[in-house]
Amino acid sequence: MQKELIGKVALVTGGSRGLGAAIAEALAENGADVAISYVASREKAEAVVEKLRAKGARAIAIRSDQADLSAARPLIESVMAEFGRLDILVNNAAIAVQGKLVDDYELNADELDHQWHVNVLGAVATTRAAARRLSDGGRIIFIGSGIASRVAIPGVADYAGTKAAIAGYAKGVGRDLGPRNITVNIVQPGIMPTDMAAEVAHNVPETMMDLHAIRRIATLEEVAATVCFLAGPNASYLSGTVLDVAGGYQI
Repeated sequence: MQKELIGKVALVTGGSRGLGAAIAEALAENGADVAISYVASREKAEAVVEKLRAKGARAIAIRSDQADLSAARPLIESVMAEFGRLDILVNNAAIAVQGKLVDDYELNADELDHQWHVNVLGAVATTRAAARRLSDGGRIIFIGSGIASRVAIPGVADYAGTKAAIAGYAKGVGRDLGPRNITVNIVQPGIMPTDMAAEVAHNVPETMMDLHAIRRIATLEEVAATVCFLAGPNASYLSGTVLDVAGGYQI
């Protein structure tokens, strides 16, 4: 494998497990040094760091709660203090609160508000903190969701809304940072075998599979490879692009 990211430093938020961990590993395999953030799973985060170091990358794990907007700047400054630069930001950290209709009397508004804080406001705060520190010619990649473009099931209104908001925000950031040759793109995965979608991923209803041109769920490696492409030199003229890694769910 040609290591196209040698000399680059990446930050993957929510990198201690699932897709975040897969992205961190793929970036390290491509030559990048990698920082990951986590909230509670310190042991999992340190295990990911060990895997990254085994691939020859410098790597650290930083505890940072994306729901706490004041934590964004210290997170970025920790990366700068350790590596001296930041070239790639992957806004991956997110939560999913799903299953209740908006008119359900048992709807937990506090949970949904927390989801907006993590998925949108936290990602915005991290992006703002990183923008001044990011190298010219750098990359920002937002992990969205196919559900932002096509809501095919009930009970996901707020989650879909957070991901749609992120897509719009990312395009605006791309416009702002374009003069510095910083590209900003959105990757929208479909169903994946992650903790967030574990129940659905391991028991996908036929009706849901019928919505996909390719009748299987995505692998974490396929999504991570798309992120690596956007982080690399061959994607230098892509910005504001939404890439659906969803097996044709969006068709």
